[in-house]
Amino acid sequence: MADDILRTIDSLVAEEHRLREQAPGTGLAPADRARLQVLEQRLDQCWDLLRRRRAGADQGEDPEQVEPRPVAEVESYQQ
Repeated sequence: MADDILRTIDSLVAEEHRLREQAPGTGLAPADRARLQVLEQRLDQCWDLLRRRRAGADQGEDPEQVEPRPVAEVESYQQ
């Protein structure tokens, strides 16, 4: 399952890079800015899920039982 999450992260990062490279200096269209925000949120959610699954596995728990947290919850974490 961690491999699936990592593939998703790789895909999201690739799309993020494509968007950022599309309009250097001129900025992104509103739809692209909105998509970029969704990508960033989804990436945060995936990284959180991966960290929690790895931590659970280290504690002898079944990582498959760990579900993604809602974006609103992940985005509200203090860095």
